[in-house]
Amino acid sequence: MSAFVIPFWADLLAVGIGSLQGAMFAAQFRDRRLDLLGVAIIGIATGFGGGIIRDLLLNEVPKALQSNWYLPVATGAALIGMLLERLFSRLSKVITVLDALTIGLFGAIGTTAALSAGLPEVPAVFVGVLAAVGGSILRDLLLGMPIALMHVGSLYAVAALVGATTLVVLVNLGVAIPIAAIAGVVLTFTVRVLAVLFRWSLPEQRRLERIPRLTRKPKPPTADA
Repeated sequence: MSAFVIPFWADLLAVGIGSLQGAMFAAQFRDRRLDLLGVAIIGIATGFGGGIIRDLLLNEVPKALQSNWYLPVATGAALIGMLLERLFSRLSKVITVLDALTIGLFGAIGTTAALSAGLPEVPAVFVGVLAAVGGSILRDLLLGMPIALMHVGSLYAVAALVGATTLVVLVNLGVAIPIAAIAGVVLTFTVRVLAVLFRWSLPEQRRLERIPRLTRKPKPPTADA
């Protein structure tokens, strides 16, 4: 595959949407008593997380540190996220949509970057999935919450895997990278939103109950006893 340069605006858009979603998500937890700086930091970390993981895996200097635009865009998006959460009491649906879009964008960008760097298809999908879920993992860790990726009903990784795999397959079939990337984002977005709407989930891991040991029943007493 020939090298493909990811458009600067696309990476910046993913960071902005990720920061917006992260701040809106964090601002819901008023019982945590987060101040404005805390919510902004969580939003920025959510926007930066996937891209930094992607670039580190590809042995590159994180793109967020190569331009003056990333931090202002992430900060501005996080501030907007805080403002929206204060204006509207219920934004769960909007947060879900933004979350799905963030996963799709970072998954497509991460997979494309990995392919352009010369990685084989399977490792490229792996990089794409990690880039897709990296922001949400960092967000949950900063909030001191159980990582949503690892719990029943999230399908974060499954949605990202579907999108990244679709992108790789389409590229190998000769489809132009921008079209393949759009298809990957759409599929990731669709799987994630449908999983939330219809409560799709993978089978839950359950502890195997111990099988009671079979004991031999005592023989009834005989007449000679």
